[in-house]
Amino acid sequence: MARGRRRSKLRLSHLYTFGCLRPSAVEGEEPHPIHGPGFSRIVHCNQPHMHKKKPLRYRSNYVSTTRYNLITFFPKCLYEQFHRAANFYFLVAAILSVFPLSPFNKWSMIAPLVFVVGLSMLKEALEDWRRFMQDVKINARKAYVRKGDGVFRRRTWKKIKVGDIVKVKKDDFFPADLLLLSSSYEDGICYVETMNLDGETNLKVKRSLEVTLPTDDDESFENFRATIRCEDPNPSLYTFVGNLEYERQIFPLDPSQILLRDSKLRNTAYVYGVVVFTGHDTKVMQNSTSSPSKRSRIERTMDYIIYTLLVLLILISCVSSTGFAWETKFHMSNWWYLRPDEPENLTNPSNPIYAGVVHLITALLLYGYLIPISLYVSIEVVKVLQATFINQDLHMYDHESGVPAQARTSNLNEELGQVHTILSDKTGTLTCNQMDFLKCSIAGTSYGVRSSEVELAAAKQMAFDVEEHGGEMSTTPRAQPKAYGSWDNNRSRQEIELESCVNHEGENNPRTPIKGFSFEDIRLMNGNWLSEPHANDILMFFRILSICHTAIPELNETTGKYTYEAESPDEAAFLVAAREFGFEFFKRTQSSVFVHERYSSSGRTIEREYKVLNLLDFTSKRKRMSVVVRDEEGQILLLCKGADSIIFERLAKNGRTYLTPTTRHLNEYGEAGLRTLALAYRKLDEDEYSAWNAEFLKAKTSIGSDRDALLERVSDIIERDLILVGATAVEDKLQKGVPQCIDKLAQAGLKLWVLTGDKMETAINIGFACSLLRQGMKQICITTMISDGGSQDSNGGIKENILNQITNALQMVKLEKDPHAAFALIIDGKTLTYALEDDMKYQFLALAVDCASVICCRVSPKQKALVTRLVKEGTRKTTLAIGDGANDVGMIQEADIGVGISGVEGMQAVMASDFAIAQFRFLERLLVVHGHWCYKRIAQMICYFFYKNIAFGLTLFYFEAFTGFSGQSVYNDYYLLLFNVVLTSLPVIALGVFEQDVSSEICLQFPALYQQGSKNLFFDWYRILGWMGNGVYSSLVIFFLNIGIIYEQAFRTGGQTADMDAVGSTMFTCIIWAVNVQIALTMSHFAWIQHVLIWGSIGLWYLFLALYGMMPPSLSGNIYRILDEVLAPAPIYWAATLLVTVATVLPYFTHISFQRSLNPLDHHIIQEIKYYKRDVEDTIMWTRERTKARERTKIGFTARVDAKIRHLKSKLNKKQSNMSQFSTQDTMSPRSL
Repeated sequence: MARGRRRSKLRLSHLYTFGCLRPSAVEGEEPHPIHGPGFSRIVHCNQPHMHKKKPLRYRSNYVSTTRYNLITFFPKCLYEQFHRAANFYFLVAAILSVFPLSPFNKWSMIAPLVFVVGLSMLKEALEDWRRFMQDVKINARKAYVRKGDGVFRRRTWKKIKVGDIVKVKKDDFFPADLLLLSSSYEDGICYVETMNLDGETNLKVKRSLEVTLPTDDDESFENFRATIRCEDPNPSLYTFVGNLEYERQIFPLDPSQILLRDSKLRNTAYVYGVVVFTGHDTKVMQNSTSSPSKRSRIERTMDYIIYTLLVLLILISCVSSTGFAWETKFHMSNWWYLRPDEPENLTNPSNPIYAGVVHLITALLLYGYLIPISLYVSIEVVKVLQATFINQDLHMYDHESGVPAQARTSNLNEELGQVHTILSDKTGTLTCNQMDFLKCSIAGTSYGVRSSEVELAAAKQMAFDVEEHGGEMSTTPRAQPKAYGSWDNNRSRQEIELESCVNHEGENNPRTPIKGFSFEDIRLMNGNWLSEPHANDILMFFRILSICHTAIPELNETTGKYTYEAESPDEAAFLVAAREFGFEFFKRTQSSVFVHERYSSSGRTIEREYKVLNLLDFTSKRKRMSVVVRDEEGQILLLCKGADSIIFERLAKNGRTYLTPTTRHLNEYGEAGLRTLALAYRKLDEDEYSAWNAEFLKAKTSIGSDRDALLERVSDIIERDLILVGATAVEDKLQKGVPQCIDKLAQAGLKLWVLTGDKMETAINIGFACSLLRQGMKQICITTMISDGGSQDSNGGIKENILNQITNALQMVKLEKDPHAAFALIIDGKTLTYALEDDMKYQFLALAVDCASVICCRVSPKQKALVTRLVKEGTRKTTLAIGDGANDVGMIQEADIGVGISGVEGMQAVMASDFAIAQFRFLERLLVVHGHWCYKRIAQMICYFFYKNIAFGLTLFYFEAFTGFSGQSVYNDYYLLLFNVVLTSLPVIALGVFEQDVSSEICLQFPALYQQGSKNLFFDWYRILGWMGNGVYSSLVIFFLNIGIIYEQAFRTGGQTADMDAVGSTMFTCIIWAVNVQIALTMSHFAWIQHVLIWGSIGLWYLFLALYGMMPPSLSGNIYRILDEVLAPAPIYWAATLLVTVATVLPYFTHISFQRSLNPLDHHIIQEIKYYKRDVEDTIMWTRERTKARERTKIGFTARVDAKIRHLKSKLNKKQSNMSQFSTQDTMSPRSL
């Protein structure tokens, strides 16, 4: 249908569906009472200049999602950096180092601090710059705005003001929240896609007030003046209260006239609107939350470790200062070389308290190496490199869209390995926004031979699992075909394989795929249905598909076929199916629909007109849709489609002929994850229809709050005594790999919640499609049980009702005895409003946690964020939110980890996310592989960091105590500077970047390994304290063994003893060897780069010692030629290095040896199997180990297959029991005797 002729041809308001949208002002209702708090906004239409001064000066349309700006960057970023305990300590230490009391050169403290903080701030700036550039791109979009001279010109979004008249053209986004004034249709309706707001793909119909319809071109706004008084900015997407004052009249406004920012104009040439809310006042921005500063749990735990080390630092500093005060008072007078006859303040025996206090500052600086200053910068470097590997992972690259995975922030890499609950959007995240007509049941016969994606994937999984369990199920040869059944108990394994081949061949069939139609069955195609036994019923089925809808046809000039703009994707799929069956809907007028009907393969068609008398719309409450039409023969028909439970209870006694087979087919379709609707009809006589129509028109034109109730009651009268024709089965196409991904995540022990703006029926069907729901799972539906017309006084009753439902459900779950029983919680947005209140939310959470899956329907973006916050704070476990639209931004930002999908809904979710992927299926690898690796790498890296710094730092304390708490460091200042920055930093970075306990393939084959992160096995306090204890042991061995070896004997062959620099260099050599050998023992995966960095670090120490010793004495000081003249010629130096290194790492080596032998962890067993190649030699054992390495789950394909196997076992056991009883009876019968 041509766009330009629509305005004069079609008044859609004549249909009941659109007539219900007619503003109540036309029907005589009073304007809304606009007064009091929350209703103070006044908008002067077409007069934006009047909003330049307060109180009418509103926010601009500029939108910012950045965390910083030029003014706040330095103060906020510095606060973030020094909010970290270690950084704050080193800031204080750097300040104190400029005073004479410091035992070190001041630059040895200041330079590392500036480097660490500067690098972190640079990383923050780069990440925020990317957000800023995306904001610039959005704010620079342009829209047509009326200027003062009356001409509509393009203006950037950020310059649009409240009161501006805006013209939006087809497929453009709305730049602000607008009041619809008129459109290209003469009725003032327009179609809006709200995918970015609520995730729904079906189009919404908006309609302007009739009084503004004349403003239908650019010139009509010359003298247009009006005033809007409405509610203040708020996050409610589905409500709006306001009045329009125009031409001395007041007209009430409601949500049907409001066009929200970030929704898109579809199927309409243009609309005119006036700006009501701009920028952060718009509803979509009101639903967004500010970009949070997220920190991982490991990093927060790391702060507590820092606090522990700070306490240790203060403790030993106090011991040191007390010891120095003691030595000053009682022994200072005996130390003649300190001139006790002329004491200084610091060494005056008469004032030991002052000496102790001053020495405390020196000690705090001296022992500061207990706190690893390079820890933060090393972690930053490691995380950036980890993020680079995530970005470059080809297994997460989507070849169709050319979009790779993207780690948009590297702060949360390790958090990916500790996720407990995933909260997912549905539309565009789990699904492709595409419905395909796949199967149907007509007159008791099932048509459609093609299997759904769910059937195929489950069949493959079941074939694999049943092979494994086949021997357990039955030893009877006759039982084998049953054991290998796929989806239907009567289908053999060979049929599964054959069907898979057929489907794969179908995919390679040269026939052009048809969007929305995947049906394959020659019995119904090309007019062959005329040869079927019940051709008249099939004819009625096709007519219901082609007539019972509210869609608008569009002729595709390229293909010559009609496409359809429908209110739901299901409806569009039905019309495409009808077209392919030979019943092509091609035209709609005010009162009729026209269909081309083809009865044979010859291609000859008959054009038929059906006059639409009434249309009873589909709502989530009615769960059905009906249309009353008169055919060309004058027969009045009521055609109805809806949920099977609703249709079946309205069937006539003579309309139940096909009820039993249709019910069986619907159960099969539901098990296959398909969305089903039942189709029925009724013939009406003239008198009955006339009487009913009078009642219907009376209800339709009534005024008052009970209008909808009256319409529903009258509709219910006519929708009775139906005759069942059949049922449809539509596949909501899941994104590629979604069921398998969900199954793998479930095996990894993760819980999945679905939060969607779709209606409950849609969400439930998707739940079945991706195996979050399955047959036999007990569904707990929490609803308000209250009509929409309930008053606010009934809120207490509603809350009590919901609380009772939650309490009863919780009790039912607790009392369930069956260990295999599974529960699914389903709740809608209205009920969720009450369930999230403070006095009820924790009971709701307790119920949700006990359920295997949770589906929240009709939820707003704000509710998504609130649910995410509840799960995060209530469970105190790591949450991950994933979505692809602007309506998901709130929950993405609220969750511990936000993942955005680069889908068709724009880039808002991606820009607000921490990680971005192209398809949901890549979440499996992101978590199970990269999450597992990053968690273990960071955990081991941090533990090792604290180990090496304790081992190094405590030797300073021991030496000071050994030398009378003198405040003297045994190590040269350059040793101290190089220890963390150069000599031990590269191996630890190699550990954090390249370590792999198992390969990526093994991670995917053994998803239960992921639980090591969820249970925090590698960063709990037991392991942390173990590493710290290892550090204390190493420090004791390094110091006392070196002192014991060197102190009382000659160091060189000439009889010379070792001076302090020789002792310090020897101890430092032992430390370098010990910590690097220790990290080599920690690693499981070695490549050349690890060897280079570990052994190269040790070699670098010797190289530094040689080169530094070659410098002039004025630069090298006491280290002059110490390696070649003092250390290298001394055998004791090399012997001490070897002995101390072995003694230091021996306990850890013993520990890991005993652990692998007596109490191995899961990855230890897998490493042994792979090392000895048992997986190749014994594939059965390998398969058995893979099966055992699955977390017990009640969702996903695995759970569905396990339930099916239990069902088959039960049937076989019952059958064998019956056969045994029959055999016994037969033996005991007289005839056998």
